[in-house]
Amino acid sequence: MIAEMLAYGFMQRALLAAVAVGALCSVVAFFVILKRLSFLGVGIAHTAMGGIAIGLVGGLDPFLCGCIFAVATALVIGKISRQGQFDEDTVIGIFFAAGMALGIALLGTMKGYYPEIFSLLFGNILSVSPADLWILALVAAAVLLFIGLFFKELLFLSFDEEAARAGGLPVNPLYFGLLAAMALTIMVSVKLVGIVLASALLVIPAATGYRLSGNYRTMFLLSLVTGIGGSAGGLLLSYYLDLPSGAAIVLFMALLFALSLLYRPRRA
Repeated sequence: MIAEMLAYGFMQRALLAAVAVGALCSVVAFFVILKRLSFLGVGIAHTAMGGIAIGLVGGLDPFLCGCIFAVATALVIGKISRQGQFDEDTVIGIFFAAGMALGIALLGTMKGYYPEIFSLLFGNILSVSPADLWILALVAAAVLLFIGLFFKELLFLSFDEEAARAGGLPVNPLYFGLLAAMALTIMVSVKLVGIVLASALLVIPAATGYRLSGNYRTMFLLSLVTGIGGSAGGLLLSYYLDLPSGAAIVLFMALLFALSLLYRPRRA
C-alpha cells in the first residue's frame, strides 16, 4: 500500500518534506520545551501571517516576506521582553494580535480568489515542489548548523541562564539566535501544516520526549522519533483516510503524546 502511494511524484516529495520538517522541528522543539518558549512559538507562527500578506499584496515572494517578518518579530519580542518593561507573555500577546490583524487587513484588500492563501493558512504538503524542497534543505542546513555548533551552550542556556552568563557565555546572541532559528523553522513548517497549526510541531515532539525520558539525551532522541514518525505517519493517515494533511500530521503527533501520558506519566 505504501508502494502504491509512493508511485506518485508529489507523494514522494511530500514524504521527503514531512521527514525533513519533522526532524528539524524536533531538534528546535527540544530547546523550545527546555527554555519554555512554547507560547513564543505560537506568537511567531501567527504574526508571520502579516509578512506573508505583505508578500501576496505586494507581488513579492510570500515565503521570503514571511521569513523576514517572522525573524524580525521574534527578535523584537525578545529585545522588548529582555528590557524588563513587560512580561514576555504580554509582548507575545500584543504581537500575536497585531500580526494577525495586519495579515487579515491586507488580505481583505485583495480581489478575486487566491488558493495560496488557504494553503498558507492550513497547509498543503501535497503541493510541495522541487524548489520547495531545496528551500527547506537550505533553511534546515542553516538552523541545524547553528544548533550543532552551539548545542552545549544552548543546553546550558536553557537549563540555567544566569549560570551561563556567569560562566562567560554570550547569552544574548545565543538567545536571539535561538529565536531566529525558531522563526525559520516555523516558516518551513507552514508548508506542511499551515500557519494555524505550525506551532504544534515546535511543542509536541519534545513534550512527548520529556514525558518518557529521564535525561536530556533520551528526550532529544524521543523528540526526533516523534517528530519524524508523527510527520510521516500523519501523511500516511491523510492519504488513506482522505484527511487534510496538516491536520492529520498534528493529530497523529498528538496521539503519540497522549499515548506517552498513558504509558508512563512523568513524576514531578
